[in-house]
Amino acid sequence: MYFNNREDIIRLTPEWKGERLPDGRPKVSDDVLRRMRNITFEEAWGPLWNAGYRNNVETNFRLTNPGQVLVGRAVTVVMAPFRPDLDAALKHIGIEEEGYTGFYNQWVIDNLIEDDVVVVDLYDKIFQGTYVGGNLSTAIHTRTKRGGAVIWGGIRDLEQIVKIEGLSIYYRGNDPTGIGNTLMTGYNTPCRIGQAICLPGDVVLGTISGIVFIPAHMAEAVVENAEKSHIRDVFGFDRLQSGTYTTAQIDTAWTLAMMEDFVQWFRTDPRAAEFQHLNWDEELEEARKREKE
Repeated sequence: MYFNNREDIIRLTPEWKGERLPDGRPKVSDDVLRRMRNITFEEAWGPLWNAGYRNNVETNFRLTNPGQVLVGRAVTVVMAPFRPDLDAALKHIGIEEEGYTGFYNQWVIDNLIEDDVVVVDLYDKIFQGTYVGGNLSTAIHTRTKRGGAVIWGGIRDLEQIVKIEGLSIYYRGNDPTGIGNTLMTGYNTPCRIGQAICLPGDVVLGTISGIVFIPAHMAEAVVENAEKSHIRDVFGFDRLQSGTYTTAQIDTAWTLAMMEDFVQWFRTDPRAAEFQHLNWDEELEEARKREKE
């Protein structure tokens, strides 16, 4: 198989040790996806940057639904300028050998599943670079439920697409022309989106700020780090307002007494109820070590 090759996807994502989807993409859990919808752009970016992932963010998009957060598992697509002999060879492989029907974009969209996000490198092509219009956008929403698309290229039928409730598409521009003068060289292969790179199965986080591609093996840690940062901030704001601690104390490494105060607050405050899955043993141990130094 040339397109959407399970063995190639597995070889490209060896750091993922968990369950995989039938096509080989890492299956980041539904729970992690749910929690990912509550974190901010910067909260997702920070751990990646600190871990050396410096090319996982792109911000230069237009949005069909700016108020909605997009989260899902990446299905990647790489398009290229048309060349007759290559187009004939690729269509023979895809249609005659692998059983796809329609144009290249339909091959992908017809195989989407729940919580997928189509991530398309259309090399910033807008004239005849409209990867989806009203019909295919409806199909994306129907198949993915909460998913959507990230397109480094164009879309058409914008007036129709913005009326599809719950669908988020990040795109570069719109044009009335249909897609043409292009072909697909990669389906679930590494994909470049502007300054960022995406692998099949990455968790896609889209906010009003832009897109973050989170490696599957880091997704749970990114969410947990963001949740810890969020709930610590809630506690910190409380203690600053009550005059218990100074800003200098809150903004530096917490003492053991402060950590114990926080843990007690965490266990009893209603605002922390949804975060009770978080464990603070590591932070308490670090505070104890600092106390002894």
